[in-house]
Amino acid sequence: MRIARWRNGATTGEGFVVEDRVVPFPDGLTVAGMLSRGRDGLDDAFSRRVESASALLDTVTLLAPLVPAAIRDFVAFEEHVEGISATVDGTSEVVPEWYQAPTFYFTNPHTVIATGDVLSPPMTERLDFELEVAAVIGGVAGSDGANLSAEAAAPHIFGYTIMNDWSARDLQAREMRVRLGPAKGKDFGLTLGPWIVTADELDEFVEDGFLAVRAEVFVNGILIGHDLVSNMGWPFAELVAYASRNSRVVPGDVLGSGTVGHGGCLGELWGRHGSLTPAPLKTGDEVRMAVEGIGEIVNTVGDAVRMPPIPPARKRSRERIRP
Repeated sequence: MRIARWRNGATTGEGFVVEDRVVPFPDGLTVAGMLSRGRDGLDDAFSRRVESASALLDTVTLLAPLVPAAIRDFVAFEEHVEGISATVDGTSEVVPEWYQAPTFYFTNPHTVIATGDVLSPPMTERLDFELEVAAVIGGVAGSDGANLSAEAAAPHIFGYTIMNDWSARDLQAREMRVRLGPAKGKDFGLTLGPWIVTADELDEFVEDGFLAVRAEVFVNGILIGHDLVSNMGWPFAELVAYASRNSRVVPGDVLGSGTVGHGGCLGELWGRHGSLTPAPLKTGDEVRMAVEGIGEIVNTVGDAVRMPPIPPARKRSRERIRP
């Protein structure tokens, strides 16, 4: 099944995508409510969907398929780490610590955009995309989502969506030299969509626990990168289990795979080429991402947003008491 949110004139709808139509959930149920119910509530909701209020998919505007509770973005592709490290740190390498456990950062759930939206980037000379697949967490009866094993984590994966973790590489590089971040190099925009495909729909692509779907990214119609999502160092269930360690995952959490290899972002290619080739994104560029079994998202880059400058740090005396 496909789960979506949409705008139809002045109304917002939430429900299923059935062939070429959007069909609302029954009883005013929302995507957030559906995720809380988990996979077990799907069949009942689908059987009672409100066909009388359906609309053609091409007559509505898709919204981001959920309002995330939190977004964790992993870095699970060895090839991506190898290429991007040269751009960010000046050295092409995969540090030994990467292999020891999956690593993630939290990003901003308040700047999520949908397919079709225009991205408003910060002032940057190195705007980039990141092609990812994200797992969306749902509820599981009898589980609080804490300290899960990989086996126990798998049923918490309600479904999958496409994710574009937009990046300002020059801002990111400065931040990470301070041994913290990324922050403003990342938190201005993240695309999710076009909908959530329930996990069972992708069962045919699962190989040894890994999701073997093909992912592609195009800029202005030109194929820039492509990879199999099964090239991740860890399957999604293990990412969910790690996220829950000494913590919790809850319905509505989004866990990104990290950028796929083989050109899943421009930064990886800049590191491999030793130059800004292909060129950074600019106003008017169209970025399209397509993932087998899920669909595609398309965004256009808008004008950069100018903001008043923040002054540099002032030197201080380091005195420990007031004079």
